[in-house]
Amino acid sequence: MASRSNEAYVDTSALIALCDRSDTYHALFRRLFSEPPALLTTALVVTEGHAWFLRRFDAARGLRFLAMIEEMKPLRTLSVGPREQAAGIEILRRFPDQRLTLADAVGLHAMEARKIASCWSTDHHLGLTGVPLIIHSGRAVHDRRVRARGSGK
Repeated sequence: MASRSNEAYVDTSALIALCDRSDTYHALFRRLFSEPPALLTTALVVTEGHAWFLRRFDAARGLRFLAMIEEMKPLRTLSVGPREQAAGIEILRRFPDQRLTLADAVGLHAMEARKIASCWSTDHHLGLTGVPLIIHSGRAVHDRRVRARGSGK
């Protein structure tokens, strides 16, 4: 069995929770983003996040969101081309009973393809393929990673 990646996949809901102090998961994501592992997201997630701030607030907040993404290290944003889109559509067909967006499905594909072990999301759909959501194990996972760094592992 192939080993899991140390990367964490970041969904739109995690980015919104990080920015929105009224979000139930704001404190968790603020803590996690303060000492993150390698992070991965997709251009569709960035698009969804920008659209959320633009619709909910205004263009200035949308631009602030994009500036945060540009400055966020170590976040890598995967481009979404025809192959990723086709893989996402195939996942939508695999789970026709779920209300998944194409952005969700492309994220599920990215996690499968890259063997990502953790998903930073509050959206239960992102756990459909078995990658654990950080909201269910957030403190324990974060604490183990910090302890491992401290002990030189």
